[in-house]
Amino acid sequence: MELNDQLLRDIRFNCDITDAKDHGIYSMCTMVLKLRNHYKWEHQVEPWSEPEPADLLDWIEKKENYWEEIQQASLKNLRLHDQSIEPFNVELVNELLDDSTLYYGAGYGRSMKSIFFLAEVLQQRSVADLPVMILGKELIREMASPFAMLQNNQIIIRKEPFRYFLWDQIQEMRSSSRSSIQQFMSAYDLLKDGTLNQQQLKQKLDLIVEQELEMIIRHEVGEYKQNALRSNTVKKLIARFPGSRIEYICRGIKDVLADTCPEGLLAFIIKEQKLSSLGLFLGFLDGVREVLLKEIVNYGKQQWHLPDWQKFGQAREHCWQRLEHVATHLNELAEEMEKLSDPTVSEQFEQRIAAPLGFT
Repeated sequence: MELNDQLLRDIRFNCDITDAKDHGIYSMCTMVLKLRNHYKWEHQVEPWSEPEPADLLDWIEKKENYWEEIQQASLKNLRLHDQSIEPFNVELVNELLDDSTLYYGAGYGRSMKSIFFLAEVLQQRSVADLPVMILGKELIREMASPFAMLQNNQIIIRKEPFRYFLWDQIQEMRSSSRSSIQQFMSAYDLLKDGTLNQQQLKQKLDLIVEQELEMIIRHEVGEYKQNALRSNTVKKLIARFPGSRIEYICRGIKDVLADTCPEGLLAFIIKEQKLSSLGLFLGFLDGVREVLLKEIVNYGKQQWHLPDWQKFGQAREHCWQRLEHVATHLNELAEEMEKLSDPTVSEQFEQRIAAPLGFT
C-alpha cells in the first residue's frame, strides 16, 4: 500500500488542528477517556491494556503543548495529484486516492467539531437500500472518532473506535444492577458467579463487535428514514448554541427519533427478537435519552427478562408518535429563530420543547 506522504501529513495536521481548537467541548471525565483511548490507538494498544500512568501523562503533556503551538492555525487543503482539495471534499479525495482499499472521511461531530480520518475498507454492502461501508484499521484519526456516520446517503461504520467504545461501556455497565445489562452479558456468557468475566470478554470482544454492528447500522438507517425532524433544524440550533443544554436535548431527540421510527433500531431489534442488542441499547441510555424513551424504559424495567415483543412494539410506536409531535415544534422554532435573540430562542425552547418533555 503506497501512499502519498504529503497527503498523510496534511490529513494528520488537520486532525491535530481540530483537536487543538475543539477539545474544550468535553467534560474533564470525557476528555480523560478520549485522551486515554487516543493514546492506545496511537500506540496500537488493546482496549484492556492500560498504559503506565507516567507514560500517559508525559504523552498528554506533549500533546497539549503541541496543541498550544498550532491552535491559531487553519485547516490545510489536501494536496493530491497536483490538486489542492478542500478537506471536507470527501468525494473528490476518495476519487483521487491511489488505493481503493482506503477511505478518507470528513465531517462534523458533537458541537460541530471537525472530524477527519483515513481507514482501510473491510466491506461494502447494502442495508435497507442504503450503501454501507465498514472500515477496519485506521491510519489517521482525530480524538473524537465517532464510530458511525451518515454522509451523502451512505452509512460509514468504523470498527476500531466501536471496539474501544464497547469495551469501555461494558466496564461501566458491569456495576449496574439493571437486569438488561445482566441479560446482555449472559447472552455472551460473560458472567462468572454473577460478575463480569474479564478474560471471557477479551476473548469475545471481536465476536460481540461483529454481532452488535447491526445495532449502529440500524441507528443510521433510522437517521436517514425518519422524516419528522429536518436535519437542518438540528444543525441550525447546534451551530447557534454549541455545547449547550439545547444541543444535548436536540441531539437526544434526533437520536431517539432515529431509533423509534418504523425503519429504525428498535423496530429491527423487536423484529429479530434480539435480547442481547436490547440489553445493550438500554444499557447505553444516558439521562436525556432515558427521559425521551420513557415508554421503552418503563416497559423494559417490567418485562426485560421475558418480553412480549408485540407490547414492546406498541411502546416503540407510542414513543415515535409522541416525538413526531415534538419534532414539529422544533422545526417551527428553527424557522423562526433567525428573527429572535438568543435569550428569546432559549426561552421558547424551554417552553415549547424542554418543559413538555419533562426536562426541568
